[in-house]
Amino acid sequence: MVGRFHMCGIFGVICGSDQGVDRSLARALAFSLLKHSETRGREAAGMAVHDGSEIQVLKQGGSVSEFMRNPKLHALLDRGLAGFEGGRTVAITGHSRLATNGTQADMANNQPVITRGSVTLHNGIVVNDHQLAAQHAIAPQSELDSEVLAALLRKNLDETHDLVAATRSTFAEIQGAASIAMMFDNLDVMLLATNTGSLFQLSNESGDVLAFASERFILQRVLDDKALSAQLGTVRLEQIRAGHALAVSLKDLRRRAFSLAPDAKEPPFGSKPNGHQVTIVDHSSRIDRLKRCTRCILPETFPYVNFDEHGVCAYCRTWKPITVKGHEALLREVEQYRSKDGSPDVIVAFSGGRDSSYGLHYVKNVLGMNPIAFTYDWGMVTDLARRNCARVCGKLGIEHIIRSADITAKRRYVRKNIQAWLKKPELGMVTLFMAGDKEFYSHARQLREETGIKLVIFCTGNLIEEARYKTGLMGVPQDDDNMVLPNMSLRNKAGMLWYFAKNYAKNPAYINESLLDTANAFYQTFVVKDDFLYLYHYVPWHEDEIVGTIRREYDWEVATDTTTTWRIGDGTAAFYNYIYGTIAGFTEDESMLSNMVREGHLTRAEAIVRGREYSKPRWESLREYAQLIGFSFEEAMQVINAAPKLY
Repeated sequence: MVGRFHMCGIFGVICGSDQGVDRSLARALAFSLLKHSETRGREAAGMAVHDGSEIQVLKQGGSVSEFMRNPKLHALLDRGLAGFEGGRTVAITGHSRLATNGTQADMANNQPVITRGSVTLHNGIVVNDHQLAAQHAIAPQSELDSEVLAALLRKNLDETHDLVAATRSTFAEIQGAASIAMMFDNLDVMLLATNTGSLFQLSNESGDVLAFASERFILQRVLDDKALSAQLGTVRLEQIRAGHALAVSLKDLRRRAFSLAPDAKEPPFGSKPNGHQVTIVDHSSRIDRLKRCTRCILPETFPYVNFDEHGVCAYCRTWKPITVKGHEALLREVEQYRSKDGSPDVIVAFSGGRDSSYGLHYVKNVLGMNPIAFTYDWGMVTDLARRNCARVCGKLGIEHIIRSADITAKRRYVRKNIQAWLKKPELGMVTLFMAGDKEFYSHARQLREETGIKLVIFCTGNLIEEARYKTGLMGVPQDDDNMVLPNMSLRNKAGMLWYFAKNYAKNPAYINESLLDTANAFYQTFVVKDDFLYLYHYVPWHEDEIVGTIRREYDWEVATDTTTTWRIGDGTAAFYNYIYGTIAGFTEDESMLSNMVREGHLTRAEAIVRGREYSKPRWESLREYAQLIGFSFEEAMQVINAAPKLY
């Protein structure tokens, strides 16, 4: 798997209170180390504080600068440094992450890593982590090689009760680079170890302060602060050499250096548990800690979810089983349009997605109509969707009409709205990124005039795919419009317009050349009278039947970067779902899966498993989307990951 690794910065400071080190010095050192470690990575940051009774952890996606402004970080240090009042040694460790592809939205993928009664920071790449996990029956909860390294060392420690032996055997098994700082719930010791030499330590003359960092430069920058340097006095700055480790007592700061060589002749150190258990507390925001409906899987962050005393959400309490008009009613509806000579008699809107692919199959083979397929390419139709369009139309032998927008302009509009959104992230405004595709309504009407074919079928209307969170995130509780958007109430339309107006005023960057295109999208979607036929108002929607049919009959292609089959032909979906998942803690798939549970298509347990799988970021699609639109993928990820969360 690409992108599970960290090439980042780790740092820390250990201060003994009985020699006179006060809170202000410890805090200043911690923040200075954190600040200067930002050069090692700006994608995520984290800190752990060991006060002798607890190891408290906080981590966050985004830059170090943003992390330093988080009130939770200051509260964490206040609690940890209160340990000085009891005469205890306090250890503070931290991390700045340079991420590749492992999602920073999942706090399990950020450091410090909490696993098996240990808190670990790791800089480097372990390249044989999969093999080690399989060999030692380690089941990682994240995508990190760091977690496997930490779990293996802790496993070895539990088996040998010898920190030196456990560290040596772990480093003997790993392949790659590793510099670590590790604290334990049952040992009064911090372990520093490296097989590359990417660890440097600084200690003062009195021996009551030890600081470390991934680079000598970082410690030197700390010493450049005259106030800190004056408090520290005379110091020693030296490297922990490659292939060596340092075990630091958290009782008296006694230090013991040892070689990582398996055959080194040195006595054990820190081999016995301390006799009391230190509690590890993670204060990080975690999606997996969200309260969810006891019937479906909607989380507490879903708009208007309103759990009752039994933990059942409002959507489950008010759900009405889906009823469709049925095949016979559909036959009666289309009969008046059926041609007598086999000439085209219906236009079917066709995206290449699963619903429209099955819909085209149904119209041709089940209804016996003679369709023309129509696709509106606004610049976000993916190559995968185009291939699936070709497969289905080729096998059915039907004409495929494509109407193309000014794709360069459309992508430019999207780019400007994304750039505006990144200046002031606001979840309800994400819908602007998809406004450009709504022109397909007008093209369908135009095509009807050009061909003289009066019947236009949209392969939508499936209430299982209804996404009430989109208006909900605007503060507008969606009413029942049966997924026919012009039928939305005037109250809802006015609420949406008021929401957009407020956000345009707050963020003038939205007032750009896309404005007319966006206004036209709203007009075409919500104002112009709708006289199309919605296939899934008549045909029951069952995912297994739909996907099974098109896979079997047309070799319909699925995506390689996700297991879901929904919206895989839409280039925008991966991006907006990443935003929703990161900031709100849910994606559109979880909305759909919850509806499937209510309809009896899935059990809640099955939906939870699918939800976890479907919500994984689609990195390949995300990077491709950023490249097509023309914005910086890395900068966008940093803003999204650092944005305030709803959980």
